[in-house]
Amino acid sequence: PASTQRSFVLNNLCKFCDVKVSECNDSQPYCNSHCNITSICERWDEVCVSAWRRQGENITVETMCHDPSVPFHGVKLEDFSSSECVMKRYPQLGPDFYICSCNTEECNDKLIFSTVPSLKPPSSVLPIVLFILVPLAVLVLVLLSMIYLCYAHKLYSSKLKAEDFSDTRSILTIKHRHSDSISNWLNHNTELLPLHLNEMVGKGRFAEVHRAQLGQKSESENGVFQTVAVKIFHLEEFLSWRTEREIFLDAELCHENIVHFLAAEKRMVERQLWLITAYHPRGNLRDFLREHQLEWAELCKMGGDVARGVAHLHSDCTAVGGVKAPVAHRDLKSDNVLVKDDLSCCICDFGLSIRLDHNMSTEELANRGQVGTARYMAPELLESRLNLENIESFKQADVYSMALVLWEITSRCTATGEVREYEPPFGKLNQPCIESMKDMVIRDRERPEILHSWRTHPGVSMVCEMIEECWDQDPEARLTAACISERLSEFRDATFLCSDSTHEDKMAD
Repeated sequence: PASTQRSFVLNNLCKFCDVKVSECNDSQPYCNSHCNITSICERWDEVCVSAWRRQGENITVETMCHDPSVPFHGVKLEDFSSSECVMKRYPQLGPDFYICSCNTEECNDKLIFSTVPSLKPPSSVLPIVLFILVPLAVLVLVLLSMIYLCYAHKLYSSKLKAEDFSDTRSILTIKHRHSDSISNWLNHNTELLPLHLNEMVGKGRFAEVHRAQLGQKSESENGVFQTVAVKIFHLEEFLSWRTEREIFLDAELCHENIVHFLAAEKRMVERQLWLITAYHPRGNLRDFLREHQLEWAELCKMGGDVARGVAHLHSDCTAVGGVKAPVAHRDLKSDNVLVKDDLSCCICDFGLSIRLDHNMSTEELANRGQVGTARYMAPELLESRLNLENIESFKQADVYSMALVLWEITSRCTATGEVREYEPPFGKLNQPCIESMKDMVIRDRERPEILHSWRTHPGVSMVCEMIEECWDQDPEARLTAACISERLSEFRDATFLCSDSTHEDKMAD
């Protein structure tokens, strides 16, 4: 039942850096803690706290989780039910000692000084304040009670219609449309979606993916179902789930070459976090290439789809000119590309992705860590020398990874003659670690082999040249995803490249 689903409370998420030197100044209305460590509190009743102290020229900020029933620095916390961290000065702890507490996610990161209250108001003001606040509090309480009763009545009415999912089905069956309607329906629906899990179809570092049915509880009820994919995280992987959810919730991310997002849910009884997306039965690109060979047109189509998806992620505007936050995927590989029924492709798995905000400091970017899959990591990532002064560096690293995916697609093209069995980039290495890849990619400057036969087809030869530009050792020399997308479209449409004849055939003629 719904009441049972809500009985489990997820522990709070707070900034947790203990004592750290800071440039946060109380002369500003507010400032950030600049703590780059986020922690899930050990106890469900702990809140987020911050302590700001100035001693001479030195300023320190302390951030952590804390039990509000226990004094903090010898002071009893009184504001821990607040959603914001509003600083209070405590002169008994020092001339410049402020403390705040709050109970929302990472609320102790933003320290608010603009209306810093003194610990106790003057006694002459207190009766006036009470005279005003007490009647106001009673009025607010009455209004809240009325709102709650109306809400409870509405919720009860909606439960009576729980069996009717016609609106859900009509929304979910609309293809290639803006996701606002879906997001609005999901955001205003207080109940968990009626999902029935089937078999597991994939498993990664942070989660496993199941095929599922959205509709009634079992197939025997002859209901109408929408087949979807459910990505299931354990609570310990909350940060990865939240990262992917926040990326998906940007309505401007919607694109035919990005997997279609439907909903995010906290399943607290199972202690799980779910992401629900469109389901594509052909699976990921790696598995597809292992079983299938491609014609020239299919190479251009699938490679172009991958490039268009990455170009859309990297772009700061939509196709119609709307403003969009650019995103770096940071784990591009053939496992994270899905193949649709019509052989078009879409990108998935945004658990390591990052929004590229020009206002982010180099310290914030540096703390994003050395992430990704070693086999697909760019040289500058392997040796932790990414240029953090320029957010384009994250895009350039994505382009290197995409070049390896394009190489995989090209390796299965029949236009060049005999096709080898599928193997991943640097296939002679089995599950290579970062050190192994550093030796191969940086020390030996190796890249996946481009066979001589690939150069005999005019179109494939041009694709190979483009791939080599994309995996260049110098990040600045690499093409952009948008440029790759345009080139592949031109290759596909060029009639002189569509022939399966080779250069040698043409010379013989």
